[in-house]
Amino acid sequence: MLEISELCVDVAGKPVLSDISLTLQPGELHVLLGPNGSGKSSLLAAIMGLPPYRVTGGSIRVDGVPVNDMSLRERAALGIGMAFQRPPSLDGVTVSAFAGAMGAGATLAREAAALDLSAFVARDMNVGFSGGEIKRWEILKLFLQDPRLMLFDEPESGVDLEHVIAIGQAIGRITRTPDGQGRPRAGLVITHTGLILNHVEADRAHILKGGRIIHSGDPRAIFAHIQTHGYTVPETA
Repeated sequence: MLEISELCVDVAGKPVLSDISLTLQPGELHVLLGPNGSGKSSLLAAIMGLPPYRVTGGSIRVDGVPVNDMSLRERAALGIGMAFQRPPSLDGVTVSAFAGAMGAGATLAREAAALDLSAFVARDMNVGFSGGEIKRWEILKLFLQDPRLMLFDEPESGVDLEHVIAIGQAIGRITRTPDGQGRPRAGLVITHTGLILNHVEADRAHILKGGRIIHSGDPRAIFAHIQTHGYTVPETA
C-alpha cells in the first residue's frame, strides 16, 4: 500500500531525512521509534504533503500511485489520513457538525463512546481540550474520515494510562477493519516512548535515528532492545 524508496527530505535547505526506504502492506501496522529530533514527524509530514517539508529525492507511492507532486487535498482524497500530535483548535466548528458534514454521525456516536468522548460532541473541535483529549479526538477523527492509509503522530504522548489503552485498542480496531469501500487499511505509528506497543499488535518496527532508518524487525524485540541499549542497532542484526 505504501512504498517509500530512497526518500530524502529537507526543510529550508537543511536535510532532515536521508535514503528512507519502507514498505507497508495492506492490513499491516508498523511502528517507527526514535529519539526526539530523529525525523519521525518529518517522515509523516512528507507522506502527508505538509509544508515546509520538501522531497529532494526518492519517491512515495500509495497503491502504486506516486504522490510526490500531489497536493495535501489530493493525498487526502487518495485515502491518506493523519492523527496530528498538535492539531489546531477550530472555534465555531463543533465535533458533531464536523461529523455531520461527512455523513459520519453514526460513526461518531459509536466511536466517541469507545474513546470516552461522548460528552465532547457538542464542543468546538480541540477548543479547551486537554492534551489527552486532543489525542483521543485525533483518533476519532480518523474513524470519521475513513482513510485507507493512516499516520499516527505520537498518539500516546501526554495521555494517561487508561486512555492509552483505549487509544491502542482504537488504532488496532481501525487498522484491522476494511474501509468504507471494503479495502484493507494500513497504519504507521510513530512513538518516542514506545508505550503504545503494549496496546497494539504491530507487524513490524523501525528505528529512525539521525534521519535514517538504522534497523527494522520484530516490534517487541526492538522495543526491549531500546529499553536496555537505547536507539542502537542490535548486535544480532
